[in-house]
Amino acid sequence: NMELLAAIIATVLVIVPLWRICARAGFSGALSLVALVPWLGVLIVGAILSFANWPAKTNVVKEQ
Repeated sequence: NMELLAAIIATVLVIVPLWRICARAGFSGALSLVALVPWLGVLIVGAILSFANWPAKTNVVKEQ
């Protein structure tokens, strides 16, 4: 019973901030739900955020 509560709290503490990071980067916040996949989920989301072009950043004017 306490293990279930701890798992729910840990999930909320990971998904909510990750949802906000994805949304601010210009991706769908639902991308953070991929992190629910054990072990690989967080790596997949991290790789997407690390190596993809952020849609929110494309509106920035390039300096010369």
